[in-house]
Amino acid sequence: MDFDFSAILLGLTVLFGVVWALDRLLFYRSRKAKVEAAGEELRDPAIVDWSRSLFPVVLVVLLLRSFVAEPFRIPSGSMMPTLDVGDFILVNKFAYGLRMPAFNNKFLSLGEPKRGDVVVFRFPGYLCNDGSGKLVRSGDLTCADPHAPVPNQNWIKRVIGLPGDRIESHGDQLLINGEPVLADEVGPYVGNPQRSEDKEMLDFGATVWKEHLGGVDHLTARMPERMTPNSIPNPVVPSLVPEGCYIVMGDNRYNSTDSRWWGCLPEQNLAGKAFLIWLSWNGSSVAFKRMGTIIH
Repeated sequence: MDFDFSAILLGLTVLFGVVWALDRLLFYRSRKAKVEAAGEELRDPAIVDWSRSLFPVVLVVLLLRSFVAEPFRIPSGSMMPTLDVGDFILVNKFAYGLRMPAFNNKFLSLGEPKRGDVVVFRFPGYLCNDGSGKLVRSGDLTCADPHAPVPNQNWIKRVIGLPGDRIESHGDQLLINGEPVLADEVGPYVGNPQRSEDKEMLDFGATVWKEHLGGVDHLTARMPERMTPNSIPNPVVPSLVPEGCYIVMGDNRYNSTDSRWWGCLPEQNLAGKAFLIWLSWNGSSVAFKRMGTIIH
């Protein structure tokens, strides 16, 4: 079940604040006068006491998560080997501007994504033809139901193409504005065959590469034996990146559902920039060597 934790925090903040404020404005004085006249100890009703105690706590958490840093957990292997399943990361929420909690409307711009940034965003949905020739966003990967609701999910990928770029992607080959993106082979992928994510990569003969994406050097994984990913351009994803949009891809290039399938990432869907692995759980134990790793 998908849910928006920011929306829940915002709702609780408003609820606790309203209960506390209404009590102080409408009921507190008369209740205090009655208690003092009876010579009894003043006690707030349980709902007011809880609201008064929890309001500042929930408010601080909401502000920190919305405007400073928010924790996320990596749920899939699409960003391996950079980010592993079970990594807990921190996301800089003000890197690209401040946004309203839950609604995600930007009210203060502080910067724009750069090529190579690892970004967290609200999944925009798959591009599907609605039957009349119009492309719509759908939650159905197969597009059998082009009007299926888009799930409220946070995804993570790397920024490849910026607005105005021309992107071409064919298997291992990636070109930006006609220039190939260079990469050096590091060697075969090494992992634990007991883990399903590692086993798949080992079974398909994955290799690790250091990709030079602009000024960012980072690791990617290739396993062409697994499948051939969608190319760019394709029937729903043009080569030219439109304004206010970004082409994003997973570092696990043969096992990532990204812009090659669902098109560019709208700027308004951005949540922030991933910058730190603060905890890593590999399925059976804590991977201490990954803790504190800066994300490039």
